[in-house]
Amino acid sequence: MGYTFMVPAKIISGTNVIEELGEHIRGKGTKALIVTDPFMVKFGNAAKVESALTKAGIPYVIYDGASAEPTDTIVYDGLSVYKKENCDFIIALGGGSPMDAAKAIAFMSVSKGKISDYMHVNIDMEVPYLVAIPTTAGTGSEVTKNTIITDTENNVKMLLGGPSIIPALAVVDPSFTMTAPPAVTAATGVDALCHAIEAYTSRRAQPLTDTFALSAIKKIHKNLPLCYKDGNNVEARLAMSIAATEAGIAFNNASVTIVHGMSRPIGALFHIAHGVSNAILLPACMKFAIEENTDRFATIARIMEVADDATPDHDAAVAFVAEVTRFCKEVGIPTTEECLAQRGATKEEFLAQTDKMASDALESGSPQNTMRVPTKEEIIAIYNELF
Repeated sequence: MGYTFMVPAKIISGTNVIEELGEHIRGKGTKALIVTDPFMVKFGNAAKVESALTKAGIPYVIYDGASAEPTDTIVYDGLSVYKKENCDFIIALGGGSPMDAAKAIAFMSVSKGKISDYMHVNIDMEVPYLVAIPTTAGTGSEVTKNTIITDTENNVKMLLGGPSIIPALAVVDPSFTMTAPPAVTAATGVDALCHAIEAYTSRRAQPLTDTFALSAIKKIHKNLPLCYKDGNNVEARLAMSIAATEAGIAFNNASVTIVHGMSRPIGALFHIAHGVSNAILLPACMKFAIEENTDRFATIARIMEVADDATPDHDAAVAFVAEVTRFCKEVGIPTTEECLAQRGATKEEFLAQTDKMASDALESGSPQNTMRVPTKEEIIAIYNELF
């Protein structure tokens, strides 16, 4: 059996590697659209990119409207700036939202129709040169073929994907992550952990994805608590940046499973941050998933050092579930009810939406990558377990 394995054409990594950006993008375009959010401008991260472009003599314009989990409206607004300013390549700067928005702007700049027309379509076309600079260690979007955009008309998070969406250049520079506050560090870090765990336990896993996933799991388990406690820990920040990229490479090729499938509807309906909704789902989803993939979850438990070779696989898998539960608490992940309260929603309102959320989760296709494929009723039961 053969496998396909896709990564960006080039990845550069290391502290302050942003200063080398110009030499990697000369000749790739004449004017850049920087897709980012107001926080990146406020905290000086955009200035680092502007400095590198100015040094290289490359004109640019900034679109900082990607300040929330991206919608089709945000994409269209950014696309309007891209065309109006006669840009011909794109630089994404930020967390998952600017990354996803930039990817969508890139392929929509050479496409017709609405963005919703591309759901369940393999997006494979010639697109503008795309640079991805993550400012969190979590989404892995700098190396993936997917983008998640909310369809505002139908209130659904669309998972869009194809080889054209993979950035041509990923710039993995942990200096950008130093400004991330503890809560963002935790949420994005657990998102990366989910990527790695889901990739390793996906029915689409392959030898190369296993290598990247296990490496990421080990780094995240060790370094995320360090970054959460001390955001200025440069060594831990570098390890987390690399781990998030490794996890992104893993799930880009092996896909995600039940956690992400169930997380997207929560984000679409209740606007809970993607990493947080993943984190609150992780223990319950893993408890469900271990029953038909015990050996792989046991391997993760041993990587996390909560089991050893002498521990029976089932016991090790159970220990893994206990460890991810403890781990999420260690890095301050709030409870489901706390998350809802922060968004002005209640448990009752959440439970009233479980039928729709379960349908939307299955529609995404991600839960079907789980070795133990859940039914709609089982997904609803897991949603109920979150309280």
